[in-house]
Amino acid sequence: MSSQPSPAPPVRSLTERRKAATQLDIARAAAELFMEYGPDGTTAEDIARRAGVALRTFYRYFRNKQDAVGPLLSAGGDHWRDLLAATEPGTALPEALEKAIEEALSSPDEHAAEGLNLTRALLRAAVDDPALRAVWYRVNQDSEEKLIPVVTRLAGIGADPLEARLAAAVATDAIRVALEAWAETDADVRGPGSPAELAVRCLRQLMGGMRPLLAGSPAGGGRGGGEG
Repeated sequence: MSSQPSPAPPVRSLTERRKAATQLDIARAAAELFMEYGPDGTTAEDIARRAGVALRTFYRYFRNKQDAVGPLLSAGGDHWRDLLAATEPGTALPEALEKAIEEALSSPDEHAAEGLNLTRALLRAAVDDPALRAVWYRVNQDSEEKLIPVVTRLAGIGADPLEARLAAAVATDAIRVALEAWAETDADVRGPGSPAELAVRCLRQLMGGMRPLLAGSPAGGGRGGGEG
């Protein structure tokens, strides 16, 4: 059966794009201050000042200082889901997941490398900050839920919904565990011990039992479930 083209992403209005840009500016300011002074040494006022916005603007978007880093932590997940959604038709789901994860975490430019290093700093700070850990877990839960329809489409017509949900959970956890493990080290953003290497390793181990079931389901066609 021929694959269906990926639906075009919704076009955001100028107001929505400006809102997202402001949120990301605030998130970066919060992350930088957390790196310099720690969450305990940073206030919402400090973050607003660093981001160049009024305090009321800060609270329009975020409930507290820890919540402010959410857009930065979620940016990577948004990027890799876009890469997965653009996967070439006919690619088996495990390979599609692995390729998208590796490409998203390989840090091809300094901007991406900076984002990973900020994430590492936030994960280190989260060890002693329950509110910051809660933001990290929420971001991953949101990412998993957004991933389910993408995985379902790629798994193909007739794919088992339970397996699609499980694949989304496995892929999300592979990235989460890899980033947490990387944050505990001083490994570079590229090469041995990098997020990309660790995430692919985690994905392969976690999907080991699912691979025989999903490997035969080309993106957009075929059958999933117990066949394979």
